[in-house]
Amino acid sequence: MNTKKIWFVTGASKGLGLTLVQQLLAAGYAVAATSRNLAELTQAVSAATDRFLPLHLDLSSEASVRQAIEATVSTLGGLDVVVNNAGYGLLGGLEELSDQEARQNFDVNVFGLLHVLRQATPHLRQQRGGHVFNISSIGGFSGAFPGFGIYCATKFAVAGLTESYAAEVKDFNIRATVVYPGYFRTEFLSSGSLGTPKNPINAYQSIRDSQAAHEQQINGNQPGDPVKAAQVLMQVSAAENPPVHLFLGEDAYQVADQKIATIQHDLQQWQGVATATSFPVEA
Repeated sequence: MNTKKIWFVTGASKGLGLTLVQQLLAAGYAVAATSRNLAELTQAVSAATDRFLPLHLDLSSEASVRQAIEATVSTLGGLDVVVNNAGYGLLGGLEELSDQEARQNFDVNVFGLLHVLRQATPHLRQQRGGHVFNISSIGGFSGAFPGFGIYCATKFAVAGLTESYAAEVKDFNIRATVVYPGYFRTEFLSSGSLGTPKNPINAYQSIRDSQAAHEQQINGNQPGDPVKAAQVLMQVSAAENPPVHLFLGEDAYQVADQKIATIQHDLQQWQGVATATSFPVEA
């Protein structure tokens, strides 16, 4: 495995981002890791090596992102793999969540990611090579999760923009992969990473049940091993033909299969009516 690649990982102080940084350093890669809380990041990684560059990053500020990318290139000597991992969950019904709560989730999960793409791509394009991983969620492929509508919308956006980005930069030998993790045993479902509505509506019992299940039952019992997920990302980064779509976890595959089957059923059931919409062919 080529350990000369230089990685840039956002949201690295906990969860999958932290595990990935730890695995990368153990494998000999150079890593720039970012977090809103620099002290938390340096305490979590505690790697005294010139291959590790911890950086404070405010995703809401493109200037902050620019500084982090420039520091990575100047300090570590380049930039090869970008992992847009920073983000947070939001559990609340579409009627319950305020405009501010919804927009804030998009600001971090989507527009913060776009800041990184805009600042990292010129470096990758100039060297004609690199790989970008955009971490979505299985909720970015299937939205059939009560109470996760806004979060799923942000992750669907990540999937869509990654597809377009992959098409835009392929001529520069830049590869892009949207990653759809299932449930992995990280802090994602903890109070620091999962937002809930300030003004819940009691009528939405299914959402309250989902919230209780995620916070009390699923949290801490997720089937996915984040170390194994990190190793998959490292393997994919070294592949000659990496995928544009990467589903992580058996549960992610099951949800994807169900969604694909539903789409195929709907296509077939309504094909006759839905395709009879063209202008008549003139004789």
